[in-house]
Amino acid sequence: MQKLNCLIVDDEPLAREAIADYCQKVSFLSVVAICKNMLQVEAFLKENTVDLLFLDIQMPRITGIEWLQKQEKTPLTIMTTAYSEYALESYNYNVIDYLVKPISFERFVQAVEKAQRLLPQSEAQSTIFLKDGKSTRKVHFNDILFIEAQQNYIKVVTTTASFITHQTLKTMKSLLPQDDFIQPHKSYIVAVSKIDQIVGYQLHINSYQIPLSTRLKKEVLERLKL
Repeated sequence: MQKLNCLIVDDEPLAREAIADYCQKVSFLSVVAICKNMLQVEAFLKENTVDLLFLDIQMPRITGIEWLQKQEKTPLTIMTTAYSEYALESYNYNVIDYLVKPISFERFVQAVEKAQRLLPQSEAQSTIFLKDGKSTRKVHFNDILFIEAQQNYIKVVTTTASFITHQTLKTMKSLLPQDDFIQPHKSYIVAVSKIDQIVGYQLHINSYQIPLSTRLKKEVLERLKL
């Protein structure tokens, strides 16, 4: 099951901890960042994408509602607040639920299950989030050309960029759609649809040449029905 990447925003430490604790108990949620003010949120969202935002209303300098009003596009948002009077207004801004503190775990689960249903499944199933330095990238499987092992890291090469992330090739292989990717060499995974041609023991993908091992050549040719 693809996890929803969550951002928690609250100026109260105990409230942040409570939401994070609830998220840990739900198998399809993954907390990628916790912020205590909207400046931190804006800095994070400039470099990252999230699926679900837990947003408090009463924040320093700018409230959660005021921040939502200024945004052209926001993630699915669940408001978390001690004030019920903002509920009606909040639904104008991609807010899918409104949780009044103290929040019970049962009520929390209802809200996040709604988020899971609303997030387009095609999007959830066709992307993966990978660390790129201090940022987290959303990578579409269709954009991946190949992945190269580099000791305890991998190099991900897409149609528009390449970057290094701390991940093993074995783990990455388990996260990819098996029908769309193949391993032609112990150090590489390639997108089947991106293979242009096979010349001897090399796969040609755009301007790249990927080695094809003797041990795996038969398997690759069978997968490609050659």
